Amino acid sequence: MPGTRLDLDRIRAAQALIAPLFQRTPLYPCDALADVLGCGLSVKLETANPVRSFKGRGTELVTSLLQRQGRTQVVCASAGNLGQALAWSGRRRGIAVHVVASRHAPALKLDRIRALGADLDLVDGDIEDARARAAAIARTRGARLLEDSLDVETCEGAATIGLELAAAPGIDVVLVALGGGALATGIGHVVKALTPGVEVVCVQPAGAPALTRSYHARQVVNTDSIDTIADGVAGRHPIPEVLSDLLVVADDAVLVQERSIRRGMRLLLEHAGLVVEPSAALGVAAVLEDPARFAGRHVATIICGSNVDPADHRRWVRG
Repeated sequence: MPGTRLDLDRIRAAQALIAPLFQRTPLYPCDALADVLGCGLSVKLETANPVRSFKGRGTELVTSLLQRQGRTQVVCASAGNLGQALAWSGRRRGIAVHVVASRHAPALKLDRIRALGADLDLVDGDIEDARARAAAIARTRGARLLEDSLDVETCEGAATIGLELAAAPGIDVVLVALGGGALATGIGHVVKALTPGVEVVCVQPAGAPALTRSYHARQVVNTDSIDTIADGVAGRHPIPEVLSDLLVVADDAVLVQERSIRRGMRLLLEHAGLVVEPSAALGVAAVLEDPARFAGRHVATIICGSNVDPADHRRWVRG
């Protein structure tokens, strides 16, 4: 597709480099939840893998390329899921992984990063502070700095989900969680290239609205603070290159409220039997907030992660 950094041939070739256990994930209609929402609904389940999120598709691609180049060290900043995925992929290829995260990130995610063998550095502040620290460590060590969403491999790894969606008949709308933008630009690129009639709608919490505001302003809009339970999509400084891609491949970007995210988590538990982290409920939240937009249409939503503390999950779904 012209106008983006992504390439469909590279995305197809990426399938050979990504461990099969991250690919051909379940996509199935969820009639019980569809009845509640008033639209056709299919879920694309990206959590049935060793890191319980879609991020392994991108880290498999990145570490495969690093291995070919003879690189032995990689550093990233992470809200939690990217760090787990990079640790998993690096361990299987003999690549040393250093992750920088906020000390306020969910303990479950931090513990899993350590368990997978990565070095973990914690910083005060949020993901933006972690990014600055990761860049400094990479410069000092001469290591590869993996920048989620900016490095096109993370987008093209996620884009392999789009290949699987495009092969499925009958989808009218794809709802994609919007954080840094790798998932949205990757899926959007492929869906628009192969099935241009399918609408791509990105969903972001109103408490972390930077990239959605940027999308509508058609220029980068930074924000000063983050206030959302959806830690996996919480950033303040959109990446210009990612915004440029998003403007090409997304039909819309919407913001949803925290109460809708929590209700979406509860509905996914009650009607689909799925325990999900808040970011994975954003698509359902979008339907809850604008049911008329999706009525009579078949919607596919990406269940992008399930790394959530059980106590937090219980509190949120009861609220």
